Amino acid sequence: MKLPVFSIKKIVVFRALQLGDLLCAIPAIRSLRAAYPEAEITLCGLPWAKSLLDRFPAYFNDFIHFSGFPGLPEQQFQPTDFTGFLAEVQGRRFDLALQMQGDGSIINPMVELFGAKFTAGYFLKGHYYPDNGLFTEYPDYGSEIERHLHLMDFLGIPVKGNKLEFPVTDKDIKELRELEFPIHNQRYICIHPGSRGAWRQWPTAYFAALADRCSDNGFTPVITGTKDELEIASSVVAQMQRKPVLAIGKTSIGAAAALIKNAYALVSNCTGVSHMAAAFKTPSVVISMDGEPERWAPIDTEVHRVIDWTKTPDFNLVAGQLDHLLAAKVL
Repeated sequence: MKLPVFSIKKIVVFRALQLGDLLCAIPAIRSLRAAYPEAEITLCGLPWAKSLLDRFPAYFNDFIHFSGFPGLPEQQFQPTDFTGFLAEVQGRRFDLALQMQGDGSIINPMVELFGAKFTAGYFLKGHYYPDNGLFTEYPDYGSEIERHLHLMDFLGIPVKGNKLEFPVTDKDIKELRELEFPIHNQRYICIHPGSRGAWRQWPTAYFAALADRCSDNGFTPVITGTKDELEIASSVVAQMQRKPVLAIGKTSIGAAAALIKNAYALVSNCTGVSHMAAAFKTPSVVISMDGEPERWAPIDTEVHRVIDWTKTPDFNLVAGQLDHLLAAKVL
């Protein structure tokens, strides 16, 4: 490894993004933990990501709330908050700061300000990065999972597979059970019509049609999502011929995960839940509306069927993929 074990005792990983983005980085974090088993690994991210400490206690030891930075839309930037954040990070005296946000064109200077002994990550040609031999050019191709593993490989860290993870706890299962949804394991299909950004949302009429298709084949359609997506869910339900189970806005992240884990299949936009399904090997039909399926789609194309709507905007193609999944199950 480029940085020997004895020199790295405290690591900070910067990835201030949403659920799916973090899950795609877990295989790299798994490799990092295996390489530095005694190191203290701190995740620096958005407030919601603190929950990952309980979800992945073997990988993360601590959390720092990222305050925002100019050019990053996920968190509003406040100069006074940022100076406090930077003082906190610098005070931790990290041995290694890993820039795992992206190509580094915006934030490489910021991560260098963390003051770690070593800073590593990706760079984009024509943009600043520390010339220390620990930055590699960003691979603007392939799976998001493999992009992070490429960084591990560059640093000489042995890769521990590309499998996604999302541990489901007894608490998650208990929360789901207490909701008393009228469903049975493997006899329902999760329909997830929402996602961050309206441009990434497949038309609700199509989700309604597929949900009815599930009902016609003996499966209970379960509409999932967050409270912010209730309007989308209402539109789907209004266009359905049969009544679904409404889980939207009722589940925590953990309960939603347990729901997806025990489902027969998932139908969704290309968003965080599709990565959960990949972790559980729950079959899925995923509609990619952003034109980057090769980056964000699940790696296993046999279990997970992904349709690039920007290239093939054909409802019958999507329905055909669902029919293929439905035909494989005899109820």
